[in-house]
Amino acid sequence: MATTINYVTGQLTSLAGVPSSALERLPGDPVDICRLAAGLVIQPSDAKGLSLPAERFAENQLRPVGRLIDAVLALDPTPLDVAREPDRRVIGTCRHFAVLSCALLRYRGVAARARCGFATYFQPGRGVDHWITEYWHDNDGRWARVDPEILGGSVLVRAEDLAAGDFLTGGEAWTAFRAGHLDAAHFGVYGTGNWGPAEIRGNAIRDLAALNKVEMLPWDEWGRMGESYRGETGADYDGLIDMVAATCASDAPTAVADLYASADLQVPTELIA
Repeated sequence: MATTINYVTGQLTSLAGVPSSALERLPGDPVDICRLAAGLVIQPSDAKGLSLPAERFAENQLRPVGRLIDAVLALDPTPLDVAREPDRRVIGTCRHFAVLSCALLRYRGVAARARCGFATYFQPGRGVDHWITEYWHDNDGRWARVDPEILGGSVLVRAEDLAAGDFLTGGEAWTAFRAGHLDAAHFGVYGTGNWGPAEIRGNAIRDLAALNKVEMLPWDEWGRMGESYRGETGADYDGLIDMVAATCASDAPTAVADLYASADLQVPTELIA
């Protein structure tokens, strides 16, 4: 089915209220836009050695990109095309790199979306919980996958155009797991004991929400996610995740929106803030 390209921003990626002076010098090339995130965001693990106030680490709880940029500008009011020193970057996760890039791309009129899933390039043989950005490549007529967090680094040669298998969305990982093509025990959250099918289920649902422009935090839970993580769901829930995976893979906007509106899958309004 043909993909309908949607250039409109979402509630969490709206830049309404962000000063135009912060945005006017954004580059036009999609990859160059994605490169900006690494000069604006820093992972908590990298920030630990900077002697920052403890309260700064709550920045990784920010959901709306507008508030994320407010935090960046409060630390350094220069335009967003200027890379900050590490202690002047907002503290965030891979999700913040991805969603900030997505918002800036949409601001520049480039169709973009954040994707939730697993990267296979951080640890050999493992799929590590991760977020990336996709943008619509007009010349190729396809969604190009970019990892803004590692652009320009040594982790991956082509972080600006991820190859097949470098990153699996939650739905892609679930489909491969159900087909017996991957070991779910090797998919989960780095540095924790959270590995297995429940982690894949959770990211499949977060990815569905992201395709509906509701890009939640990596640890946000709703519907029956909590039960899944506790091992309290069964075949019916797995069947629902099968449907989530297939619908996301179809890239059919109406089907993606209709499924997201169903019970157990839509993010509660009170959680979107």
